[in-house]
Amino acid sequence: MSITGALRSKPLVRGLLEHLRPTILDRYMISELGNPFTFGLSAFTLIFAATNILAISRLVAEEHAPLGAAVEYFLWLVPEIVVTVVPMAMLLGMLLALQRLSSDSEITALKAGGIGLVRAVTPLLIVGFIVSLIALALQEGVVPYANDRAVFLREEVIKHVGVFGGGSHTVLTSLPGGGQQMTYFRGYDQASQSLLYVTIIKYGADNEPQLIIFSDRGKFVAPTWTFQNASEYQFGADGSTYYSQDPQLRVDIGEKPNQIAERAADNNRESMSRSQIREIIDSGQLSSQEIRAYQTTYEEKLARPFATFVFTLIAVPFGLRPSRGGGTGLGFGLAVAIVFVYFVIASTFSAVFTGLPASLPGGYALSTAGAWLPNLIFTGIGAVMLRRAAGS
Repeated sequence: MSITGALRSKPLVRGLLEHLRPTILDRYMISELGNPFTFGLSAFTLIFAATNILAISRLVAEEHAPLGAAVEYFLWLVPEIVVTVVPMAMLLGMLLALQRLSSDSEITALKAGGIGLVRAVTPLLIVGFIVSLIALALQEGVVPYANDRAVFLREEVIKHVGVFGGGSHTVLTSLPGGGQQMTYFRGYDQASQSLLYVTIIKYGADNEPQLIIFSDRGKFVAPTWTFQNASEYQFGADGSTYYSQDPQLRVDIGEKPNQIAERAADNNRESMSRSQIREIIDSGQLSSQEIRAYQTTYEEKLARPFATFVFTLIAVPFGLRPSRGGGTGLGFGLAVAIVFVYFVIASTFSAVFTGLPASLPGGYALSTAGAWLPNLIFTGIGAVMLRRAAGS
């Protein structure tokens, strides 16, 4: 670029930056949202944390759990609670802030001054979108680690039964091309990532066993497993049997320790991050129906944080409606009602699209639709109501 072109571009860039700089109105509207949002975040967090606090108090009183470990366990649960309540807190904060501005006729004054409703609430919508991104980052970066720490404290330190719980476990996984694999183990050593007293049976698509492995210990050394004192039986299609013993048998059983842990914990997809879910989907160990369920959860965990923006949008027309008293109580009740309707619709779509037959074409597209439809529906409703409110 020439010097003359650079000099000409500077006013353009400066003008763009000036246009993007928050105005006094933007800063005022955002400041009005601050206190109500903080109140909503605190209130909903306390409500959701109450059941956990009661459960922890029982651990201390009945199971004599160390108080320090119980408190630490609760603190590791807080990130997931916060991510869950952020959309609700934004909804309540918007309702209370706009009710205050409307009841004091400040919105009317803005309209009289030539500032439209959409322009007035634009900074709040931008804040809602930014908070959605923050909630997504917390969900993917902080919550999975915090949940892992919470499970470890509960099972290892408080209950002393190990991260897989007490007793033995049998984990069933589907294999590519049909068939199943059964992994049975009597214990798990968290420090060395080892399965104890392991039996692995691989079945073909005809449900006939193809491979059986017995081992005292199976240790995960990336990218595969090493089984100590292993006895291996292989069964041929012609009925032949091959037997061998190996003190250090390396076998890829198709799953890592964290994946086996999730399956032993009843496949709690909600406690995983999107990257963990994607890893399990790509492992090739799921049936077609399981893939659909995991894909739906995968998309839901992306769509759910953006409910914060959706609630920010839909709160505008509701917050501007005239109210005869009620104040915070009315706003809280309205927020609960909107959240209830949203999550009923979201849960219904999730159940319907997860339960669709695996043979139905367009699997990934259907999973995406099931996850995002509630947001799209509420965004459409909020946009229509905002347009009507702006025109009135």
